[in-house]
Amino acid sequence: MRLAELSEHSGVSTATIKYYLREGLLPPGRQVNATTAEYDAEHVRRLRLVRAMIQVGRMPVATAREVLRHVDDDSLGRTIRLGAALWALPQVPEPDEDDAFVRAAHREAGALLESLGWTNSMMLTTVSPAYRSLVVAIAAFRRLGYDWDAQRLLLYARLMHEAAGLDLDFVESQPSEAEKAECAVVSAVLIEPMLQALHRLAQEEESARRYGFE
Repeated sequence: MRLAELSEHSGVSTATIKYYLREGLLPPGRQVNATTAEYDAEHVRRLRLVRAMIQVGRMPVATAREVLRHVDDDSLGRTIRLGAALWALPQVPEPDEDDAFVRAAHREAGALLESLGWTNSMMLTTVSPAYRSLVVAIAAFRRLGYDWDAQRLLLYARLMHEAAGLDLDFVESQPSEAEKAECAVVSAVLIEPMLQALHRLAQEEESARRYGFE
């Protein structure tokens, strides 16, 4: 298909497609002549992914380009490929390691991973953005003075482990390695907001059941 047809099939304007091509978010089409290129279904799928990352995930173009670079790197094994793509997503700021709450949060997070038996996660604690996010969140919670015990956090972690299994079942249903990597990014960009929305809806529902609407 030509550029106009790609625009029609994807719902993305030709000007935006040209911008994505210039920024390296979309691979070039097959050159037919000096001024014309042809595109295929892979370009339509990639355009939809880019739009989801930028519009729904509110991801900067530079970050989207970095994520897609890992998605397209078929020299990496599946775990490294998926992890690299997810690690390139926007993350929380680095925790202040001099903060007493942060140091305590490291101990709590480490104990949590050990009790869960998440040995792979324990090996990645110094580099994983997700681990740093957990530490920052625990430290902020403790700083506010809430007595939120470790057992409660453990129960939440087990629920998330079940959710991760569902995520990867969905990823593994994709036909190619590239589509599996893309699907992992889609899961991070779209499933996390859906889970957050479901969590909030569940809180609203449970609150109404317990306390009514007064």
